[in-house]
Amino acid sequence: MAITLVNPSGLPEIDAYRQVSIATGSKLVFIAGQVAWDADGVTVGEGDLAAQVEQCYLNIGTALAEVGGSFDDVAKLTVHVVDWTPDKMPLLLEGVTRAAAKLGVAPVPPATLLGVAALDVPDHLVEVEATAVID
Repeated sequence: MAITLVNPSGLPEIDAYRQVSIATGSKLVFIAGQVAWDADGVTVGEGDLAAQVEQCYLNIGTALAEVGGSFDDVAKLTVHVVDWTPDKMPLLLEGVTRAAAKLGVAPVPPATLLGVAALDVPDHLVEVEATAVID
């Protein structure tokens, strides 16, 4: 694998992600922000944050598979959530957990979570972008 995930001593250990990723691969992959669209461009899980997070992660998995990668190759995720408040964390984690089960992975690379006012389509509650490194 081109990515090694680390929780350095002296930093908090967070279950949902790792603090550092070390990339040694040769091909950088930048995946555009994925929203809760299915292959036909239909929004999945309208009004349901967990369902939309799940679809975003599944879309990233699809994009990675197309270029010969998987979540094991992800060096960094950025998650944008509309009207973020900390009480939404259980729904976000539920969506990640469901996607991880379907993908057969533990998607825990370093991540940045940002609250935003809105996304491109009013029905979209979350957008996730990824950077991966593949051997």
